[in-house]
Amino acid sequence: MTENSLRIDRTAKTLRTLALARMREAIMDFHFQPGQRLIERPLCDQLGVSRSVVREVLRQLEAEGLVQMIPGHGPAVAKPDLGRTDEIYELRALLEGIAARACALSATDEQLVLLDRALANLFETWAIGKPAEVMRATTRFYEVLFEAADKRVAWEIVTGLNVRINQLRSMTILSANRREPAIAEMTEIMDAIRSRQSDQAEAAARRHVESAWQIAREKLRLDSV
Repeated sequence: MTENSLRIDRTAKTLRTLALARMREAIMDFHFQPGQRLIERPLCDQLGVSRSVVREVLRQLEAEGLVQMIPGHGPAVAKPDLGRTDEIYELRALLEGIAARACALSATDEQLVLLDRALANLFETWAIGKPAEVMRATTRFYEVLFEAADKRVAWEIVTGLNVRINQLRSMTILSANRREPAIAEMTEIMDAIRSRQSDQAEAAARRHVESAWQIAREKLRLDSV
């Protein structure tokens, strides 16, 4: 991502909405590194928006946990907290396991076709190797999964955590030797759902999260050294 690539098209949506989306993507793509200060004037120039819009965007990103205010220094890209990371992965393992179980038990054949398509699209984006595209395709797969499982409240909880989940996901996606194991893990989830093996589907979903959890925890520990 170049400096000019942050600049937004003023005609599509509101400036604030577009600037917010562009900043989220820049943080997920590590255009801005964890701990890096976010200075208003350069951001105004890069995004092509006013200082008031930048301030609104930074306040929203702070509320989402992607930006933190450092006393005496101002806003900076938040560094994921190990304790909160553990909690997020605990919730992911629980909710995704429940959804996989329910999907195996009750999903219609039509819903399974949609889930297969979403997984195939995810694998295609993984082959391209663009982390932002992989995260969008992953979110879509889980959206279809939770819908097929009829776990709408659970999906609302996951949606509320998605910004932080994707920040952590961006770390694990870029990890060496993660792609093939992740594909194998998600294939195992889908195979169990397709064969209506609810126990195996839940266990496979949990294992997939726990594998990513281990990578994220180790990376955070190394970064803190």
